[in-house]
Amino acid sequence: MEREILHVDMDAFFASVEELDDPSLRGRPVLVGGASRRGVVAAASYAARRFGARSAMPMAEAIRRCPDAVVVAPRRERYAEVSAAVFAIFRRYTPLVEGLSFDEAFLDVTASRSLFGDGTSIARRIKAEIRGEIGLTASAGVAPCKFAAKIASDLEKPDGLVVVEGDVAAFLAPLALERMWGVGPKAAARLRAAGFATIGDLARADSRRLEQLMGESWAPHVQGLARGLDERPVDPDREAVSIGAEETYDRDVVTRRGLELCLLDHAGRVAQRLVHEGLAGDVVVVKLKYADFTLRTRRTTLPDPVADTDSIYGAARALLSRFDLAASRDAVRPVRLVGVTVAGLVAEPAEGTLSLFAEERSPERGRKLEEVVSKIADRFGGAGVTRAALLERGGNPRR
Repeated sequence: MEREILHVDMDAFFASVEELDDPSLRGRPVLVGGASRRGVVAAASYAARRFGARSAMPMAEAIRRCPDAVVVAPRRERYAEVSAAVFAIFRRYTPLVEGLSFDEAFLDVTASRSLFGDGTSIARRIKAEIRGEIGLTASAGVAPCKFAAKIASDLEKPDGLVVVEGDVAAFLAPLALERMWGVGPKAAARLRAAGFATIGDLARADSRRLEQLMGESWAPHVQGLARGLDERPVDPDREAVSIGAEETYDRDVVTRRGLELCLLDHAGRVAQRLVHEGLAGDVVVVKLKYADFTLRTRRTTLPDPVADTDSIYGAARALLSRFDLAASRDAVRPVRLVGVTVAGLVAEPAEGTLSLFAEERSPERGRKLEEVVSKIADRFGGAGVTRAALLERGGNPRR
């Protein structure tokens, strides 16, 4: 029995949620993201995209292209709330739902056809229920495999529905090679310089030639996908690989103390998300981007999973010694972006686990503190408790 896989992708999700909550924004160019000169666009409405603005673009560039855009600060908790409602609709039709992010998921509806009809019918019902119950639009792709379904969902956005029937390779063949997973701008430029233009070209390519261009390990995978060969199952137990927080600052951070305070701020944000999702992790990663745009990361593995600010911050602060920061005793090489990520995620740790960084506080006690902070923030709309050390940042680079 041939599988039927859906890929459902919400249309301009963050921007659409902002329009849903503030109808005055509808039809206007909306940019979700940091409004500072170094901010980055998290989402752009379709009205803004007509001017060339898009997600991941520097906010300054997006505003230059679309000077009449309305810039809205991201509201992660609100997006998570709407996302939960969307995923609840998905699960009415199948338990095999693999979330990729807040706004997209794979669904295996093969075993659901006897109850709800074929994949196309199910996709139409899901789209209609998202529109009717939530007030948003989604695009969907229906195909025998994940790769083709994902590509199909993107072809007729917004509010699109594309069904791949018959020969998957024939469907893929005429599409531009940039639509391939794993083919970024640099790889695409290299492939086009070598005479490749479509996914079909990749499917027909000499395997040795493709390995020379893309590497021995990656080329066979790409060519298999280009030929429509994708047996990957929809994994409903797929969990988050990591949880992180990062920020690009209006002014470069130029002191070690400034870096430490940035790490403390991010550690607190990560801890709140870990507690909210009932997770902990034993890998802490720090990312720094210098003023010259050089990017460096360092990581450490802890003896036990943690989910509290102090443990995450302690590990992150210790990692600073492994970066090239030297300028003077107090000053450091200018840094424009700071990030903290926790990986190696598991369910929250058991009580009684000892903390590596705070003898008087176990991770369990730290987690309970984070729960209290989270409840206060929820009650006061995100305001409430902050670390006293962060009050030093009267000149907070973010402000």
